[in-house]
Order: sequence, then structure tokens, then C-alpha cells
Amino acid sequence: MEVLSNGERILLRRIGEAVGIRMPQGEGFGLRPLPLPTTLPAGFGWIGNPQLVLRVPSVDKVDLKAFAPPLRHHAAIPGGTNVNVVEVIAPGLARIRSWERGVEGETLCCGTGSAVAAAWLARTEGGCSWRIHTASGEEVNIELELAEDGSWRDLWLSGPVRRLGIVHPDPTLLLGFPH
Repeated sequence: MEVLSNGERILLRRIGEAVGIRMPQGEGFGLRPLPLPTTLPAGFGWIGNPQLVLRVPSVDKVDLKAFAPPLRHHAAIPGGTNVNVVEVIAPGLARIRSWERGVEGETLCCGTGSAVAAAWLARTEGGCSWRIHTASGEEVNIELELAEDGSWRDLWLSGPVRRLGIVHPDPTLLLGFPH
């Protein structure tokens, strides 16, 4: 299925109970050179927002509240970056925790972070399909074709979808916008 969002074509697909979205691709999207030195294996990518991915032995042992902010605000990345720590469990299977800019804290699932992490893992570990366990306890699936230059094609992020609630914005939020 194709939908438009702000004039951009968005492709969606349904696989059983899961819904998939094809992530942005083309010029400018993909893995990029690491902009800062790290003591951990790390990757960096642009997927509409910047994503720093660092491989750690155990995501549970990382004090993300202390670890992520210096990287999130590092001078080498103007505007900052999301920070993702990833632990490889087995070939094609990993765990992730994400610290998102704007939220300025850990989130239960960062889809763009999971997608870039899977692209980086595909480059460093191999494979074109990764299952990523998120902090929410959910599993997301990422499939992609990765080019030698770090760009991707057909990067699909899919996972379970459920309604958590209905939001009714306060009418004052709509001031100045057509109703």
C-alpha cells in the first residue's frame, strides 16, 4: 500500500499481524563515516535523523542515562544524534536500547535506530535480515539490501502494531490552523 505524508511516498505492507514500512532511501540516506572516535565498535547513519550505534557486550549493563548524553551532544555531530547500544545475541538477532534526541531520554523503541543498527550489523556481521529486541520487549524485523558504499535499498522495518489509545488534542493547539 502506498500513502503520502508531506508529499513523500510511504510504502506500507502487512505480514500477518505485523505492519512494515519501507524506510527512506536514496541520495543522502545510509551508513556514513563515524564522525567521532569511540572505544567501542560503532557505526553512524542517516535515515532522516542521525543515528549513532555502539556495540556493547550487554545492553542491560549500560547506564544509558550516564553513557548517552555526552555522545548525543558531541561537538562532532552538529544538532546531536540518537544514541543506540546494541548487543548481538546470535547471527541475525540483537537487542537494542535507544536514547533519543528531543525526548532526551531512553525510549521503549526507536524504529529508525533499529533500522540503522540492522544496516550497520549487516555490514559488520553479515546477513540482510535482522530481528531486534527492543526495550519494550517487542521484536522488530529489518530486511534490507546494503550497497558497498553504505547506502541501502528496500530497507523494511516491521513489527507488531496495536492501538494504545486515542488522542484528542486540546482545541487551543489548533489555533491558526484550518479546522
